[in-house]
This record gives sequence, structure tokens and C-alpha cells, in this order.
Amino acid sequence: MSIAYIALGSNLGDRVCYIKNAVALLQEKGVSVLKQSTIIETDPVGGPPQRKFLNAVVKISTELSPLELFSVCQSIETELGRVRDVINGPRTIDLDILLYDRLTIDTPQLKIPHPRMFERTFVLEPLKEIEPGLAEELSRREPVG
Repeated sequence: MSIAYIALGSNLGDRVCYIKNAVALLQEKGVSVLKQSTIIETDPVGGPPQRKFLNAVVKISTELSPLELFSVCQSIETELGRVRDVINGPRTIDLDILLYDRLTIDTPQLKIPHPRMFERTFVLEPLKEIEPGLAEELSRREPVG
């Protein structure tokens, strides 16, 4: 079993419901959710003017490979109505793999650790809540990409 961390965000519709549904769908698709942070409200970063986001981070265990997990995350986004028509635009749900074990992956499709996680407090704060030691280690680490 591998340990991974996934960031969730939503700023359209019933934001809490989208995050809860995404967590439930992860579990339905072969992922065990070990911990979930508090859901926090944050200002959007980048993109057009838009509504505030709700954000959370989950710690999971899975037998899925990193690419299989990425595919599951993408399918959940589609299932929950995510439309990718504006870069950094509003979305029903966003799932980003932040970390997967201690792997570094740098492909056109997938980058782990997530390359912008170190500059996003809406990711680091929930991560620190569920894994304070890991967050401290990451803050000393050089960003990837």
C-alpha cells in the first residue's frame, strides 16, 4: 500500500457537497481515506475574478499506481461536473495529487510533488493540520519544477 495526499477544492455550487462527494468517490474507487483536514475557505489564486474556494487535503492509502490514481482523480472531476474551459477558472471540484510516497515524478501528464503546492497556503495549511511533521519537512525541501 502506498500513502498519498490529495488536495480538494471547489468554488461552484454546493462547495461542501462537492468536496464530500469527491472523498466518498475516492473511497468507492479503491482508495482508503486515512485522514481529512478541516475544510477552509480561501481566496482564488490566479485566473479570472471568481467566488472563494473551499479547500481540504486528504491522506490516503492505495494500491493504485500514481498514474492510476491520477486517472481516478480526473474521472471524479468529470463525474462531478468539472468543465475545463478557462485556465484557473471556477470549478465544481479539483483534485490534485500532492505527494505519493516519497516519489518524484516529472512527466507531461503528472508531476509529483505537485509543483505549486509549496506556494499555496490553501494546500499547506490543511496539510499541516493532518501531518504537521511532513509539512515542516516539505517547507525545508527545494521545490520541484
